[in-house]
Amino acid sequence: MSSTSKARQRVLSLLDTNSFVEIGALVRARATNFNMTAAREASDGVITGYGLIDGRLVYVYSQDAEVLGGSIGEMHARKIAALYGMAIRTGAPVIGMVDSAGIRLQEGVDALDAFGMIYAQQAKASGVIPQICAVFGRCGGGLSLTAAMSDFTLMEKDAHLFVNAPNAVAGNQEKDNDTSAAAYKAAAGDVDFVGSEEEILGQIRYLFRILPSNNEDETEGECADSLNRACPSAGSLIEDPRAAMCEIADDGLFFEKKKDHAKDMFTALARMGGTTVGFIANRCAALGADGKKAEAFSRTLTAAGCKKASQFVRFCDAFEIPIVSMTNVTGFSSAKEDENAVAAAAADLTFAFAGATVPRINVITGRAGGSAYAVMNSKTLGADLTIAYANASVGMMEGKIAARILCAGTPEEIAKTAKEYDALQNSIEAAASRGSIDQVIAPEDVRKYLIGAVEVLYSKRELLPARKHASL
Repeated sequence: MSSTSKARQRVLSLLDTNSFVEIGALVRARATNFNMTAAREASDGVITGYGLIDGRLVYVYSQDAEVLGGSIGEMHARKIAALYGMAIRTGAPVIGMVDSAGIRLQEGVDALDAFGMIYAQQAKASGVIPQICAVFGRCGGGLSLTAAMSDFTLMEKDAHLFVNAPNAVAGNQEKDNDTSAAAYKAAAGDVDFVGSEEEILGQIRYLFRILPSNNEDETEGECADSLNRACPSAGSLIEDPRAAMCEIADDGLFFEKKKDHAKDMFTALARMGGTTVGFIANRCAALGADGKKAEAFSRTLTAAGCKKASQFVRFCDAFEIPIVSMTNVTGFSSAKEDENAVAAAAADLTFAFAGATVPRINVITGRAGGSAYAVMNSKTLGADLTIAYANASVGMMEGKIAARILCAGTPEEIAKTAKEYDALQNSIEAAASRGSIDQVIAPEDVRKYLIGAVEVLYSKRELLPARKHASL
């Protein structure tokens, strides 16, 4: 195998200089059927080993498409499984760089067992060590599950990720709809980030800096940003929490999860005062680079948005990452495509929040309305602290709608009833007087309040009722 293969260069480019130590370089395939003897290449199509990123230990495997197409066979899989075993025992993340022709047909059942071997180790590692998958080239068939079972999946813009090849999907043709393309997979929620190879390696390095090494590791780091810095635009950016995050996060940096999927829900990891925090926020608009509204979304919870958020909550809870939710919601989506799924998805999000024992902070930035507010990490659902912007509102429904139900009088009387209802039932002051709100703040002060909240909740300990797991 060439020492200058793309697979090896990716590893060397990702890791700290001179830190990579290869494991299993002399491993060869054992199969001899179908003229395999002549193709028994050293390393068996995958480079495995360990190294450092910013001085921290990480395990890496990189499939080599120049050797047997990077195909998955028995010994190829054993190398990856052994790497996972070491990573689990030493508490360090695994980064997989995928570029493979798929299953090695010549090895038959041994190749099928190879997939099961990798799946089993990934399942064992889930919630114990972070798993990052970068797709370069092809990742098809059973191999696509390794990407789906990872915590983060990044994909080179010209790569292909699929269970079934596009032309094998009933009623589909690749030339019209490439279901394996990076853009398609990102929109479907299978991929977190799409970019060039250089961009992907850069994103992995940044992500690695803010992730804990394992589920017992600290998530604190140095913070050069001011802890008391004001966020002057926070109040005007409540519709687009992604734009607000550029002001709120340390140095304006964050890693957005599933960026192009369910855009009505924002999920991201960022540092706040040096501590890694998971942010979840429903989104009403996407602002362009010029600050103008590029896309608009309903201020409601959708099925896809709830599912995206619940997966992220569970990831944060598994790795002891504090959660900050930012709420600006009026209810549940009434779209026909959501009606059959939104109740189950919202229930799943409710389970996720209620079962999370990490520090949980909710920031009401705009409207917190109806039972959707209760789902979004409300105080009654177990949030440790609830903060509200001074101009936000909390209540069952808007006064102008409630007044039409409560009052059958003249337009003037209905308007008066609406005003009274808003004051009594929808104001932040009313919610705070009932203990539903802990702090009312000016939007520009949100960063320093969040940093303080994360710090004061650092030592939180909570035990849930003894059980194996929830039944749904």
